Amino acid sequence: MAKLIYVTNVSLDGYIEDKQGSFNLYPHNDDVFAAYTDLIRSVGTFLYGRRLYETMAPWETNAALAAQSNLTADFATAWQAANKVVYSTTLAAVSTVNTRLEKRFDAASIRDMKASAPSDLTVGGAHLAAQAFTAGLVDECRLFVWPWIIGGGKPALPSDTRAALELLDERRFENGVVYLRYRIAT
Repeated sequence: MAKLIYVTNVSLDGYIEDKQGSFNLYPHNDDVFAAYTDLIRSVGTFLYGRRLYETMAPWETNAALAAQSNLTADFATAWQAANKVVYSTTLAAVSTVNTRLEKRFDAASIRDMKASAPSDLTVGGAHLAAQAFTAGLVDECRLFVWPWIIGGGKPALPSDTRAALELLDERRFENGVVYLRYRIAT
């Protein structure tokens, strides 16, 4: 059975975006970017909310992003290879191939995907991830914790769900980012 993994960048005080709704808070770092690319390379399906999907879609629809460097080309290739499922009540269509649009979150459908998928799935976007946590679907959290305190915004983790976590891996980067990989304890 494939795992459902929640992957996100997060400030030290626990937010994925600031009070103004910006989540492009963190400066580019080649080492962190390469680690993120390595992580997504093993993913077969990305589950996204509308806003995160619209942020990520240019990795397929804007060739100039991949053309910036070997690192960005590698990321674009890995991202484009995976399937995507976008959950949105407002999006009318998707702009990328290998992408399916769903109007509502359906825990049973995601359980079926996990049971039949040949490789892991990720969930992205705090609202969608919170629904997956609440439904007991998330198997791992992989957090890139940035050494920033932003003082408020959208929390990375749901505030109404409790879970015990087991640390599986950690890595420190020269720029102060810490990668933490946790399994949801059962």
